[in-house]
Amino acid sequence: MIMPRSSDQLLLPVNPLFIGLSLLLALALNMLPLGRHAARPDLLAVALVFWNVHQPRRAGVGVAFIFGLLMDVHEGALLGQHALAYTLLSYAAITIHRRLTWFSLPEQALHVLPVFLAAHLVALVVRMLAGGMFPGWWWLGAPVFEALLWPLASLVLLAPQRRAPDPDENRPL
Repeated sequence: MIMPRSSDQLLLPVNPLFIGLSLLLALALNMLPLGRHAARPDLLAVALVFWNVHQPRRAGVGVAFIFGLLMDVHEGALLGQHALAYTLLSYAAITIHRRLTWFSLPEQALHVLPVFLAAHLVALVVRMLAGGMFPGWWWLGAPVFEALLWPLASLVLLAPQRRAPDPDENRPL
């Protein structure tokens, strides 16, 4: 079997409880009252894209829709604004998930940048159609910050799956 370049070692199976807890932690971090700045990265979007890339059957479009509704209720936004953006974000991440794992982490960040940009653009268009105000051009900073967080998120969220180096010379794996 041909292994992707970016995987130096075999990973242990992911615990579904860890996926849920990481998504809930990202949701909680998004809900912190840090003020509303247009360039603030959406940590839940980063976590959703990560799990959609690495575990598309466990964290799919339905999970993204539910978390989008939770974000809509929390922010008092138009009901469905974040749900639509997260659903399209997850669909795009699942679409590129096989190709993305072949690249190094900085190259992966460049590949997920348009996905994050498209999700923010969808949310902006829905907000504008509902009569909201344009937040300024600072909103372009959020997808860039999310793409810059991609390597860190990959290292942190894959850490529990990394197998400890085994000095046994008799085992091939």
